[in-house]
Amino acid sequence: MSTDSDILIVGGGLNGPALALALADGGFTVTVIDAQPKGARANAGFDGRGYALALASQRLLSAIGVWDQVADTSQPILEIKITDGRAGEAPAPWMLHFDHAEIEEGPMGHMLEDRHLYRAFLKAMKDHPGITHLPGKTVTEQRVDGGTVTLTLSSDRHLTGSVVIGCDGRRSGTAERAGIKRKGWGYGQTALVCAIEHELPHNGVAHQLFMPQGPLAILPLPGNRVSIVWSETDAAATQIQGLDDDGYLETLRPRFGNFLGDISLAGERFSYPLGLTIAERFVGERLALVGDAAHGVHPIAGQGLNLGLRDVGALAEVLIEARRRGEDIGAADVLARYQQWRRWDTATLVAATDGVNRLFSNDNGLLRFARDIGLGAVNAIPGLRRKLIREAAGLTGDLPKLMQGRQV
Repeated sequence: MSTDSDILIVGGGLNGPALALALADGGFTVTVIDAQPKGARANAGFDGRGYALALASQRLLSAIGVWDQVADTSQPILEIKITDGRAGEAPAPWMLHFDHAEIEEGPMGHMLEDRHLYRAFLKAMKDHPGITHLPGKTVTEQRVDGGTVTLTLSSDRHLTGSVVIGCDGRRSGTAERAGIKRKGWGYGQTALVCAIEHELPHNGVAHQLFMPQGPLAILPLPGNRVSIVWSETDAAATQIQGLDDDGYLETLRPRFGNFLGDISLAGERFSYPLGLTIAERFVGERLALVGDAAHGVHPIAGQGLNLGLRDVGALAEVLIEARRRGEDIGAADVLARYQQWRRWDTATLVAATDGVNRLFSNDNGLLRFARDIGLGAVNAIPGLRRKLIREAAGLTGDLPKLMQGRQV
């Protein structure tokens, strides 16, 4: 049966465009339905929002032709220092220290601002003849008729394809319309996100400080700037976010410390409630879920986008190889391969981030002592430390070809 596109992707944030490019490179025609109006996000200035892209994610971006457009705007992550902390006190003496020099592949990852990555995706989609991008459109209905999926858009236009892929976030309408339920819970924490300008160079070092109220990530950006993701209890975060800039900085400084010299705000301030959410199934009838539509995790390890890009690499590989074998790309057994591939990896990361957040987000003296000893002990074992460095770089597990820097 003739369709408008082989594949319909709902969601034009980051995972949606990445998947569209990977699939279009594999010979599919793809339509991306994007709720964001044309130019709305692409015209944003500096606001400090960024992503800690693991090395494997950078390889995927390179394989789909995007990395060369953003490489000059990225900041290599050369070291990661993980320690306990308390406001107004020096970090605990025991820490876990990752240095990229301990592995052969180079930097463990790169920090990349949202605005640069999004613009690169927009340009790449516009330049690819196999991709149709429909900004400012939402889906109001989806139905499956035999071998075809039909989506009705807010403009009353109908689109048909062989598969629909939901890349539409934690409140995925694609999943909801397919009757896929979600499980999850809130953490009673809110992430305060902003950029900080500082006096002394950061030298490409990322810091993860585990404070009693929640983790504080300090992530290097190009120049003397860092992006921070600062977790507080919901009540405290509401109060802090309501302060003026001077009050906000006054609250942050005891937590941040003075290792980068004098600090000041750069750009806007944002806040996001933190919780865990996971779809009961990653696939349905001629349907698959990717990224936050399938799983939303705590940002404690900065793995949200990296986890989504693993989905992208796996699903693209499953669908491209199925087509080469002459299979129906929307068949249940084909889509089940994607779910089987991604389900265990996702469950493992969900359990790890949830467990670490619960273990470290408290001020229990006995637990604090045990945590510190544990971090120091792991750091003292070179083989285990190198294994964790490779984990942070995204180089372990059953990696899709695109995350190995190879074409499918």
